[in-house]
Amino acid sequence: MKKILLIEDEADIRTLYAGYLRDNGYEVIEAQDGIVGYTKAVEEDWDVMLLDIMLPGQDGIALLKKIKPEDKTANKPIIALTNLSVESVITQVFDQGADGFLIKSEITPDKIVAEVESVLQKYS
Repeated sequence: MKKILLIEDEADIRTLYAGYLRDNGYEVIEAQDGIVGYTKAVEEDWDVMLLDIMLPGQDGIALLKKIKPEDKTANKPIIALTNLSVESVITQVFDQGADGFLIKSEITPDKIVAEVESVLQKYS
């Protein structure tokens, strides 16, 4: 069973995404902010990270900067989630090593599962 690390501060969204991922056969590790997310990223074993960009404690871009150089996480796929469709944010996310980018207001849980599966196929 593949593990998804879901770092999302909005409880309703986190619960929705986590439930849908679990219903589709994934194990989900949840974190509600950037600080807890970083700890889980380096201490837990996961296959794909879904990372919100706007987080309390430490934003997603700062988290990417810390996670990607770590030996344990350098080659793991990360999909950024945000409502910020600003080109500079998208560029920063990919410059810091994200493998995908989804705008939360434009996605459904089905699209999240499809993106996770797509990224997993690239890394298998």
